[in-house]
Amino acid sequence: MTTRASRLVTLVLVIALTALALGYREQLAAWFGGKPGDSSAHEAQRGQSEVDHYTCSMHPSVNQPGPGKCPLCGMDLIPVTKQQQTEDVVRIDEGRRQLIGVRTAPVIEGAMKRAFQAVGKVTYDESAFTDVNLKIAGWITKLLVNQTGQRVSRGQTLFTLYSPELYTAQQDFLLATRSATRAGPLAQAARKRLQLLGLGDAQIEEIASKGAPIDTLPITSPASGFVIEKDVVEGAAVQAGMRLFRIAAIDKVWVEADVYEQDLAHVRVGQHAKVTLDYLPGRAYDAKVAYAYPYLESGARTGRVRIELANKNQELRPGMYARVELAAELGPRVQVPASAVVYTGPRRLVFVDLGEGRFKPQEVRVGGEADGMYEVLEGLAPGDKVVTSGMFLIAAEARISTAAKYWDDAHE
Repeated sequence: MTTRASRLVTLVLVIALTALALGYREQLAAWFGGKPGDSSAHEAQRGQSEVDHYTCSMHPSVNQPGPGKCPLCGMDLIPVTKQQQTEDVVRIDEGRRQLIGVRTAPVIEGAMKRAFQAVGKVTYDESAFTDVNLKIAGWITKLLVNQTGQRVSRGQTLFTLYSPELYTAQQDFLLATRSATRAGPLAQAARKRLQLLGLGDAQIEEIASKGAPIDTLPITSPASGFVIEKDVVEGAAVQAGMRLFRIAAIDKVWVEADVYEQDLAHVRVGQHAKVTLDYLPGRAYDAKVAYAYPYLESGARTGRVRIELANKNQELRPGMYARVELAAELGPRVQVPASAVVYTGPRRLVFVDLGEGRFKPQEVRVGGEADGMYEVLEGLAPGDKVVTSGMFLIAAEARISTAAKYWDDAHE
């Protein structure tokens, strides 16, 4: 009886030890194998696969303790491990990396040029305006240039004028030249009076040689160009000081361009500019900024710059629209490829390659863009590697692992 009880106890002990051995076989193997580190590695592996919560790839704000459907869109929830929450990284093995075409590029520091465009319009060169007016009153007896836009040459007769005042001044000149030598003071004074009234030397000599006043005097153009304003008609009475014509030469024209307020700090007199027009496709004019106006257009919040262009062939016509390209050298700047930047509402993110298949989302602050590169104001350093291709698939996975940390618009 005692022997049978003893055998039963022994059998129970063997079964218990066997169960314990099966339950802790990995720990016992590590212990008896002399590799205590393997136990901690196992615990780390368990931590890697331990689920923290479940979320939706389309709605990362969803946070549920167990699997199920997204309450917002009905998609299957995806597990998020505790390690992903702790490390704040996305892990992609080499096979998947090649499959989705992940490429990286370094963050660099180098010379940067800020390029920007402005919309402008061809206008007249205001310094080439010439006004035609009179210093005496009279009547237009015949108007020879009677159309706006008409081309005139210097010395060409614009109209003929009858003026009682001018007629009297001619008579005084003739009397003075008859009663004394033409070089005498009285004759010189009478000649000077005609000159002050607007007659040229050729016209005065014609009066002297004819020996009689001219009833209607021809008034000639003082410059060559195009009539852009005409304020007189035939037979009209005119007063001294009235502007009858405005003549503009277009051998040189201005392009006045409106530059956005944020770009005005990069505009300098003498800066190179390239001007193109729809009227002349494929043609570009190289020029320089001649002047920057010291005020802003209050409605559009733009500043105006002036560019001067030679126009010998007169193919540039005032009123044409033009595009102006400007560029400013900014000096050395930290730069990141524009293709690496992901827009997430109020934030700009890049994915930094940490090596060993790990990618970390990094918030950055960027400045201007030039030649496919963004200036980095904050968040990266030269030498960092960032993802430039395939980042949208990485971003989709990051939305899961990082929850609302980077993707929630309301996050501060």
